[in-house]
Amino acid sequence: MPDWEYTLQIPNDPRAVTISRRTLRLILTMHGLITLVDTAELLATELVSNAVQHTNGTAALRVRWSAGVLRLGAWDANPEPPEPPQPWDQLTSSENGRGLALVRACADQWGWQPHSRNGSRGKYVWCELAAA
Repeated sequence: MPDWEYTLQIPNDPRAVTISRRTLRLILTMHGLITLVDTAELLATELVSNAVQHTNGTAALRVRWSAGVLRLGAWDANPEPPEPPQPWDQLTSSENGRGLALVRACADQWGWQPHSRNGSRGKYVWCELAAA
């Protein structure tokens, strides 16, 4: 399968999470990667939710396929590093603080890096899923 990449610009709006998830499902289905859809949707939801929640500016979801690996990433305008994910056994029943723990548990790899975009300093949080 040839390499490809999509970037979805995201306004600071909680509805963007649902739009991002549905767009990702369509992209993966059209590229024949239906086996990755459920996990990829969960991961993208967490990445985009964090981007929208922790910044006042716009964000972006990047979806890239290369050499049998799906990379999902969310850019936001907050240059501060994300809070490190807690181990599963230390999570509380609260809804907050689970996002990156889910990403760490479900992705093959994940990380973050400082990243400027359109003249704005920010960060890029990414994760990868290898095709089965």
